[in-house]
Amino acid sequence: FSFLQERLRYMLVLLLLLHGTDSFYVPGVAPINFHRNDPVEIKAVKLTSSRTQLPYEYYSLPFCQPAKITYKAENLGEVLRGDRIVNTPFQVSMNVEKKCEVLCNLPNKPVTLTVEQSKLIAERIREDYYVHLIADNLPVATRLEFYSNREEEEKKKEKDVQFEHGYRLGFMDGNKFYLHNHLSFILYYHREDVEEDQEPTYRVVRFEVIPQSIKLEDLKADEKSMCTLPEATGSAPQEIDPSKENQLLFTYSVRWEESDIKWASRWDTYLTMSDVQIHWFSIINSVVVVFFLSGILSMIIIRTLRKDIANYNKEDDIEDTMEESGWKLVHGDVFRPPQYPMILSSLLGSGIQLFCMILIVIFVAMLGMLSPSSRGALMTTACFLFMFMGVFGGFFAGRLYRTLKGHRWKKGAFCTATLYPGVVFGICFVLNCFIWGKHSSGAVGRVSCQPHFCDTMVALLCMWFGISLPLVYLGYYFGFRKQPYDNPVRTNQIPRQIPEQRWYMNKFVGILMAGILPFGAMFIELFFIFSAIWENQFYYLFGFLFLVFIILVVSCSQISIVMVYFQLCAEDYRWWWRTFLVSGGSAFYVLIYAIFYFVNKLDIVEFIPSLLYFGYTALMVLSFWLLTGTIGFYAAYMFVRKIYAAVKID
Repeated sequence: FSFLQERLRYMLVLLLLLHGTDSFYVPGVAPINFHRNDPVEIKAVKLTSSRTQLPYEYYSLPFCQPAKITYKAENLGEVLRGDRIVNTPFQVSMNVEKKCEVLCNLPNKPVTLTVEQSKLIAERIREDYYVHLIADNLPVATRLEFYSNREEEEKKKEKDVQFEHGYRLGFMDGNKFYLHNHLSFILYYHREDVEEDQEPTYRVVRFEVIPQSIKLEDLKADEKSMCTLPEATGSAPQEIDPSKENQLLFTYSVRWEESDIKWASRWDTYLTMSDVQIHWFSIINSVVVVFFLSGILSMIIIRTLRKDIANYNKEDDIEDTMEESGWKLVHGDVFRPPQYPMILSSLLGSGIQLFCMILIVIFVAMLGMLSPSSRGALMTTACFLFMFMGVFGGFFAGRLYRTLKGHRWKKGAFCTATLYPGVVFGICFVLNCFIWGKHSSGAVGRVSCQPHFCDTMVALLCMWFGISLPLVYLGYYFGFRKQPYDNPVRTNQIPRQIPEQRWYMNKFVGILMAGILPFGAMFIELFFIFSAIWENQFYYLFGFLFLVFIILVVSCSQISIVMVYFQLCAEDYRWWWRTFLVSGGSAFYVLIYAIFYFVNKLDIVEFIPSLLYFGYTALMVLSFWLLTGTIGFYAAYMFVRKIYAAVKID
């Protein structure tokens, strides 16, 4: 109950403060108040690279370690993302500055990297790895200052500032590797209002780092582990030679600055990294296109349909009407069950599952309950919701299967519960084996020093067979027992012969034509989603995503109705499978866009990262096809039942 009250309180706060869609969010954690000298723990999350797509845990590299390594208990989403949150030896106290301090080892005994460790660090630098740390649940960011394309006078006045997630492990100059062995932490605090006689309290509101590479000889350190940084102009960077042992010191400094940013707005810095205007442009563009096309389509189809129905219902001209070609001629075959009704109903059931899951996740995220501060919450929620939505998927699949004259409901329920999830699990298992082989923290069930990570694979299987499967069976049972969908016309015993179809009625041409409109409505948002997935960016504009999702549903439904109308006018009554395939046509364009993104935006050259990219892309395309195909199928089914109910059939 306390959890529920907390959520309701957050929603109330949201309703009071929601005055824009830009960067307000409901905090996922309670604020921590610090007094002066209180320890502020710096934790490590992981190492990431957009070039390899393989996360590694922090201590996979020979960084300084604390006396006891403690891993944070993590949720399912964090484990699947490859997060391994662990303590570090950085000693940081609230509002206490440090000029320069040696992290581990005494100054007269520097850290000695073996040849193997030097090779590993050089390889990670070459692969462009970033290190991710957190302080008070805030991720570290590197400040990037640059001049935008302004007038010359304005250039001198101010620079544009952007923040990069994490900090670079090192850099290359020619064929030489240099490690960032000194970290200058800049932490910003907000002083809270307290009574006069009370000790002032502070809250951490930003966490920045300036990484530097400083050669061992240039770091002047004493026996108390204090050090002096060299002048910026005269210092040489710390080279890592992969062919021999290397000696170096890991050092850090801490600077505190007061900030006017309040705790509730502290994530704004991280979330305003992308331009919001382009999202508005995308939404307005999509809305205009969809409304324009829906207006045209509605006018054409409604006028044509009214004319058709009026002609078909004229009792005087029955003979003339029967001679005409058109959709009425196939009334005796339009509801004839298709081939493989069990597989069709199973795929549509999984589509319903996906639709319900995506709708709820986007809506809840739009309310701010799945903010980036709650690490892994989005993925955890999506996994559990997909499992629990099995009851709705089973219900719709069972009812449709009975409508299509199916009898083996138990086999149908098993097919619904295992077909799509089985394909997803199979692809993920194969990809996981490759990730496992690279010793990445992204591997599910990897044997490591934390036993609860090894149970992730078992936990996912238990969720599938212990939650999803029984719920699908339950929904299927009630759906199969329910009255089947009422088809307005009877089906003839002998199938009607289908006339030869024109070239543009080909399935593939239909997929190409039907996919353009839904894809055009969402492709700009798709760029930001891809950036979040493949380039370690934060995605938080769920209000825009919700609008895009509504536009996608409307456009898929419209296109599906138009395509099925043309198909029936061509006297082809085999619309069940075709509508499902054609409505998911935008998934084909998503695949083309994913290939374009891979070639133009990502710097992936190795085999395993490429395999991971296309493996996960295949899952996204399959899921998107199921989603849009299901939306289009049900829109077309309602349309077909409606038009045949409107004509008089003898």
